[in-house]
Amino acid sequence: MKILLILPAGEKYRVLAGQEVPKRAMLRFSVLGLTTVAALTPPEHEVRVLDENVEALDFAIDADVVGVSFMTGFAPRAYEIASEFRGRGKLTVAGGFHPTLCPEDALRHFDIVVKGEAEGVWPRVLEDIRQGAFKRLYRAEAQPDLASVPLPKRRLLKKNSKHYVTTYAVQTGRGCPHACRFCSITAFFSHTHRSRPLENVLEELKTVPRGFMFIDDNIIADPEYARRLFKAMIPLGKRWISQCSIKIADDPELLALARSAGCLGLFIGIETTSASGLAAMDKGFNEPGRYLRRVRAIRRSGIGVQAGIIVGLDTDDVSAFERTLRFLQEAPFDALQLSILTPQPGTPLFEDFDKAGRILDRDLSHYDFRHTVIRPKRMTPSELQEGADWLYSQFYRLDRILLRVLRAALTLGVIPAVLVWRLNRTYRYDNIREGIVGRNPAPKRRRLAEKASRALSAMLETLSRVWAHGAA
Repeated sequence: MKILLILPAGEKYRVLAGQEVPKRAMLRFSVLGLTTVAALTPPEHEVRVLDENVEALDFAIDADVVGVSFMTGFAPRAYEIASEFRGRGKLTVAGGFHPTLCPEDALRHFDIVVKGEAEGVWPRVLEDIRQGAFKRLYRAEAQPDLASVPLPKRRLLKKNSKHYVTTYAVQTGRGCPHACRFCSITAFFSHTHRSRPLENVLEELKTVPRGFMFIDDNIIADPEYARRLFKAMIPLGKRWISQCSIKIADDPELLALARSAGCLGLFIGIETTSASGLAAMDKGFNEPGRYLRRVRAIRRSGIGVQAGIIVGLDTDDVSAFERTLRFLQEAPFDALQLSILTPQPGTPLFEDFDKAGRILDRDLSHYDFRHTVIRPKRMTPSELQEGADWLYSQFYRLDRILLRVLRAALTLGVIPAVLVWRLNRTYRYDNIREGIVGRNPAPKRRRLAEKASRALSAMLETLSRVWAHGAA
C-alpha cells in the first residue's frame, strides 16, 4: 500500500501551492512522531511524510492510506484533510494527542483512530486494513517497551530539511512524572515517565550530526539516567538544546555535566511568578521565590534559558503583564514562549473550566495558546488577549533583542549568541507577520503608582545600605 503521513498546519503557517515557506525555521524541528511511525511501517509498504508547515498538500496525491497526527489546535484542519481524502475514496487514520485524549471527536471524522503510542499498534492497523477487517478504534494494551523504538526515518524529510532548525531530534524518554493540570503530555502518558535504554540512545547519537535537539519534555525527568547520559556524551563533542525542569539548577553537578555534554540552551516552563497560581496548577515545585537564583545559576554554567510563561491564570489581573515583563528582563532570559491559558480537552484543567461554565470559545482552531478561549477570573477576555499581545510585542522589541544578544555573547559565547539572535528574530518575525501589538490593560494611574512604589523601595534600599556602611 501507499501510505501518506501528514502533519497539519494552522491557517497562518500552512504552505499553499505556489507560496514561499514562512521564514520560521528556528521554530521547526524534525517531525519525530511521523518519522517514527514511518520507521514502524512494514517494508512492503511505500510511505511518505508531508509537513504542511513546509510543503503544500496536493489532495490528488497517490495514496491508499492517509494518516494524520495532530494536537487540538490543528483538529479542524485535520478534519478538513480527512473529509477531502475520504471523499476521494482514501482510508484515513488519526493519531496523536487530540485523537488520544478525545477519540470520540476524532472518530466522527476519520475511518480509524489510534489512541496512545504507535509502537505495537500501527503494524496491526496496516495488516487489518490489508485484510479488509480493520476496527474503528485501536489502542495499545500496555505502554510499549522503549527498547523497541526504531530509528526515525529522517531521510523522508531531506528535501525540505533547509526549512528546519534541525531534522535530527533524539528522544531519551517519554512522559513526565509531574501532574500539572494544564499539561496534555501528562494526560497522554498517564503521569508516567519511561526512559529508553541508555545504550540505544548512545547508538542513535552516533548517527546524528554535531548539532541536534533532545526532544524530551524534561531531559532530567530521571536525574540519575541524565547523569549517566551526560557523562557518556562528553567525549562525543555534541552541541544540543532541550527542555528541562528548573530543578536542574538545584544540582550543580548535573548542571555542569549537561554543559560538558554540549548543552547550549534549555526551554524551561516557568509558567508564572505567582506561587498560588502554580499551586492551583499542581506545579508548586517551581518555587517562584528562587527563580532568579536558579536562572542565573543555569546561565553562569554557560547554558542559555528560554522561558515558557502562561498568562490568564486565576491569580492574574491586569497588572500581571507589566509585572511579568519586568521579571523577564531581570531574570535574565534569552527568549520567551508566551501562552494564553488554554485548557486543552482531555486535561484536568479543561474539566475544571468546563464544569464552571468558563469556556467561551469551542472553536478548536483557537486552542493554539494564542487566543483567549476562557473567561478569566480577574480581568475581561479582551484584556487578557490585549495584555498577552502587548507582553509578547514588548519582549521582542528590537532594542531588547539586541541587548539580549549582546548579553549572550558576553556571558555564553558566540554560538549561543547567534542562536539567541535567530530565535528572537523569528519570534519578532511572527509578531510582525501576525500584526501582534496589543496594549497594556492596566490603568495608567496604577502603572504610575507601581513605578513610584518601586522608586521609593529602591531609594529606601540605597539609604539602608548607606546607613549600614556608616554604622560599620
